Amino acid sequence: MPKVSRKKAGADVTKPIPKLLVLKHGQKRVMVNRHKSYNVMLDNACKHFPTIPRNAMTFQTNQLDICEGQLVNITAETWDKVIESLTSVEVTRAESPLPIPLPPSGSTSSNAGAISLRSNNNKVRVYLVLASDDILSATIELSARVQELVDVVANKLGGSTDFKTMWRGSRLNHNRSIGSYNISNGDSISFIMEQVGGKPVIYLYSPSDIDVSVKLSLSPEWSFSAIYPVVTLKQGHGQHVEWNVRTHQDGSLTERNSGLDVSYLFWEAKTNSDAFPRSPASELQSVDVFSPTSSTLGDMDSIVVSVDKVTVYLDKSLKALGLHTEARTSFITYWLPSILKHEYIALRFVPQLAYERAAPLSLSPQPDIVTRIFMLFRGIRKEHLADWPNARMQAGKDVAWWADVVGVDLARASDTALFRVLEWGGMEVHV
Repeated sequence: MPKVSRKKAGADVTKPIPKLLVLKHGQKRVMVNRHKSYNVMLDNACKHFPTIPRNAMTFQTNQLDICEGQLVNITAETWDKVIESLTSVEVTRAESPLPIPLPPSGSTSSNAGAISLRSNNNKVRVYLVLASDDILSATIELSARVQELVDVVANKLGGSTDFKTMWRGSRLNHNRSIGSYNISNGDSISFIMEQVGGKPVIYLYSPSDIDVSVKLSLSPEWSFSAIYPVVTLKQGHGQHVEWNVRTHQDGSLTERNSGLDVSYLFWEAKTNSDAFPRSPASELQSVDVFSPTSSTLGDMDSIVVSVDKVTVYLDKSLKALGLHTEARTSFITYWLPSILKHEYIALRFVPQLAYERAAPLSLSPQPDIVTRIFMLFRGIRKEHLADWPNARMQAGKDVAWWADVVGVDLARASDTALFRVLEWGGMEVHV
């Protein structure tokens, strides 16, 4: 018989705090672990509701008396103060970027360095909000192009100009002037790094020389930025290319149209974060989802290691995933400059089935085994390590677990009697 607890007169009985929390968006309900860390809960929500970009995601509640029955945004500053009183949270997409508190006038904070770009009366002072949450102030002439602000941010961050520039929910054209928009003194402009699928390369290994057609398609969420050997780019529901090659037993390929001899087929893509068609929530899958425009890494599906340990970890993991020495070396050296910009790295490998939906690959004749490895990673600051307890623990696990996550048949992938395809690539996620 279950025990029944009765409240004694004058005694204050406190209900235990539930360990679980329900996240709600539209008709979808997901039960997750309750975390006092706002960033960890954001990571979890991004995983289950991938159509909402992380920088546009907000949490709301109407369960507190102070809400007066209305849904109210829960800020990062108040999250840990209210979460223990809630049983569920509404996950919503902000219609426009959340307001950024501006640095006080005359601030000497390093996060609000003032920059002057020309000097006359026809100018405005704006605040440049970076992905790192740093804020720069800049005074710029109304006739100046938006590109001048992009150059300022690029110099601050080390030279890259692959930014999506957002103002009041709209993307700015870098070639237009500041004055052509209704930008006012004190406005904030956000700079979001473009997501780039970096250097996916495709190796073909066959027991004998054969002619092969290799067709690669992209979902509308991203578009090719480079391909080699160069072939005709075709448009449909997304973009696609086709290479016709002759395989050789030493692993090299001859592209039939150009006669080029190559070691692999190369492609790269940039995301179309402005215009890709978003799938209804009812069509989403709760697991194995990969969206190029809203890729996420979370505490539960990633590992976190310090930068000085990344190369060893990667080499062991890639070997467990079936990459040979040259492929592992090329993979690591390609991504190393981006990795070294950070203190700690969170990374995960995407399940092949999820990756295939974003970049379908078909070959004729059909290979015996296809292995496609795609890594997502992002930099983590030391002060944010507390948000990644499980990911830090998982870094100590045997790297062989990634083969199960990705779905690799290592025995067949290494069988030289089979017609095998191996692809590797990756993407740095800018949050």
